[in-house]
Amino acid sequence: MRVVIVGASGNAGTALLRRLSSEPGVEAVGVSRRVPPDPPIEWHSADVGEDDATERLTPIFGGADAVVNLAWQIQPSHDQRRLYRTNVLGSRAIFRAALRAGVPSLVQASSVGVYAPGPKHAFVTEEWRRSGVIESSYSRHKALVERMLDEIESDHPTLRVVRVRPGLIFQRTAGTEIGRYFAGPLLPARLLRFGWIPVLPAHPRLRMQAVHADDVADAYFSILSSDVRGAFNLAAGPILSGQSAASVFHGVTVGVPGVALEGAAALSWWLRLQPVDRGWVRLAFKSPLMSCDRAASELGWRPRVSALDALRELVAGLADRAGSSQPPLRTDPDLPGRMGGLLRGRLPGTGNPY
Repeated sequence: MRVVIVGASGNAGTALLRRLSSEPGVEAVGVSRRVPPDPPIEWHSADVGEDDATERLTPIFGGADAVVNLAWQIQPSHDQRRLYRTNVLGSRAIFRAALRAGVPSLVQASSVGVYAPGPKHAFVTEEWRRSGVIESSYSRHKALVERMLDEIESDHPTLRVVRVRPGLIFQRTAGTEIGRYFAGPLLPARLLRFGWIPVLPAHPRLRMQAVHADDVADAYFSILSSDVRGAFNLAAGPILSGQSAASVFHGVTVGVPGVALEGAAALSWWLRLQPVDRGWVRLAFKSPLMSCDRAASELGWRPRVSALDALRELVAGLADRAGSSQPPLRTDPDLPGRMGGLLRGRLPGTGNPY
């Protein structure tokens, strides 16, 4: 089985490559904008947002049994045109190339962010509305990409299309990347090495789901090894909240009004003190909790790592500035350079993450 993974150098991509490397008879091909040093597999450099991306990707996809699209750009959040170019137009280029190459299976990395606002004390299935959270560009882009997939499925019924919708994806080696994309250069990462976070914000709707990257990779492999179609939610228990995080990190929770959290995010983002805009707070408040019953019944999928243990691993990675040789996950020890970029009004390291 030949599998081409677009965005193979990122958080989920590195975990999927690890998983596929242990399977005999599987040939993995990596595609990313930045090729890692001395890749152990066939690797191609391609920017999916370029005008000629479809033409460049088509021969790479030739002969593949499946294409997995993990390419996605989260930063720079101040440049919405650039994000749309990669996330929406880039996904369209990948889909067109897969069709031209005659690839029989297309697996798309979607997200809980594709869902319309939903409950925080009940679980929605894959049939929940997919209009996204309008205040979040990330969510809007996920909804647009899935809408394109709806049209492709209608026009090309022989193409097997699968959508993977995980919660937050954590692993140790993503510590540097996630800290860079969601906290910025002011994060006192090394203070986290003691596993103690003294104060954590709490809000009734600040309840989220997470899953370990290796468990996500297991789900992808099950999908690639079967003939399933449609969407699959992926998340581990328990639900992450201020209270559950406080129990892990021996801290206390402080109730914070939603308007205060949104306002703080908006102001600090506008001042370029951190890279998370108001839309991410709205997405955290409004995205529903997901039922993973379909993944359990049709894929036999059961997460091996709890959400709390995945969070512990990520925080340890943040503290140690853990990373890998893959460009998006590479550790950036140049703290003065990062601070200098902040003073120039630019958050360093917030380019294309795939």
